[in-house]
Amino acid sequence: MPANRNALIRYRILDQCLRNKFRRFELEDLMDACADGLYEYAGIRGGVSKRTIQLDLQMLRSDQLGYNAPIEVYDKKYYRYSDPEYSITNTPLNDTDIDKLHEVVDILRQFSGFSHFHDLSGMVQRLEDKILTHKSENAPIINLEKNIRLKGLEHLDTLYHAIQGKRQLHITYQSFKARKPDSFIFHAFLLKEFRNRWFVLGRKDKKSDNLLLALDRIESLKVSQERRLEFPDLNTANYFDDVVGVTVGKNTPTETIEFKVERKNAPYIETKPIHHSQVVLHKDDEFTYFQIQVQWNYELESVFMSHGPGLIITAPRSRFRKMRRLYRLGYQNYEGE
Repeated sequence: MPANRNALIRYRILDQCLRNKFRRFELEDLMDACADGLYEYAGIRGGVSKRTIQLDLQMLRSDQLGYNAPIEVYDKKYYRYSDPEYSITNTPLNDTDIDKLHEVVDILRQFSGFSHFHDLSGMVQRLEDKILTHKSENAPIINLEKNIRLKGLEHLDTLYHAIQGKRQLHITYQSFKARKPDSFIFHAFLLKEFRNRWFVLGRKDKKSDNLLLALDRIESLKVSQERRLEFPDLNTANYFDDVVGVTVGKNTPTETIEFKVERKNAPYIETKPIHHSQVVLHKDDEFTYFQIQVQWNYELESVFMSHGPGLIITAPRSRFRKMRRLYRLGYQNYEGE
């Protein structure tokens, strides 16, 4: 791509001049046209140097940007395309362009819950049409984690715009533990995704604690015209910094958790840290020793358990005993079978 927006504007203006069959453009004319265009489209006053235009023409002629424009000089002073049908806007896409467009389309599809991307649907369809004309038998090279059956995604866009517009919400919600739904006013501040499941953070009123709602448990949702309440003490930018997952304890302190990982599995933990605070303490022939600063919660337990017997909590001892109890319960469940 051009180095900057001004260069792109000049390329477009030069293209229009070189395609013009009813006027002859000398170098000075191209300079004036680009100066006028920069003022019109970017508000930039001042002239464009002869050297700049010469470099632009050289760039358009080259294959550096894929244009290979057939620019010729007639009578040693007039510039135009030798092919009257040529335009840089008609430059065909190469295989690399097609591959990149395919990746972009795949990525855009992952955000179908937001209206921003509904608005782009026409563009995405045009990209797909362009790709189909260059269709190959190659398998996809990007596979993002997604769950098309996940409930609650239909609420994403409504929640996003309510947060953006600072509006109250009327929500009917039923948690996994509740016997029946509950309806209440909710003041939302942040959308949070964890392991392909979405949550919204907010409060019911000025006296309530922070509340994290799972979108798949929302039964109905309506945006009010009333302004939401503001809570200066709610720092959404750092709210989840001290946890793995989404469960944040109101008065739960962070702990220094130390654990060791078998040598063969340690690279997985090193390259994909359990928490951003993770550091390596030391290594020996059998284990790599790590430390993190976090609140202990269910999600952290689940992450530790997912690594099986290859990860062992070493400190504090209370957390070592907690994990030992979990493994014993699991063993008893399987032993009964």
